[in-house]
Amino acid sequence: MNEPQVIQALGALAQETRLRIVRFLIGCGDAGASAGDIATHVGVGASSASFHLAALGHAGIVNSQRRSRKVIYQAEFAALGGVIAFLLNDCCDNHPDIRACCFDCEPGSSN
Repeated sequence: MNEPQVIQALGALAQETRLRIVRFLIGCGDAGASAGDIATHVGVGASSASFHLAALGHAGIVNSQRRSRKVIYQAEFAALGGVIAFLLNDCCDNHPDIRACCFDCEPGSSN
């Protein structure tokens, strides 16, 4: 992943609803979720969810595909991993203190 792609992805993620959408879609795995299910889960209207999904899709961190009569959205795991790898390896030069923080923190902790 290159710097402009990472900047675009981080910009898309730097918004509360979009971050909630990505977190939800990561939990959905390969099954993904419809826009209606996403809207319900993150507590926004359908048009708002569609707006945010379009921004996430444009940034390359969410994809969509038609399944029967529904459009299903999925997290782009490789792209999200690419952002993290870029931050660790390219920005932080794989600094051991930063890397240790990524693996030593428990989910939900403030570290």
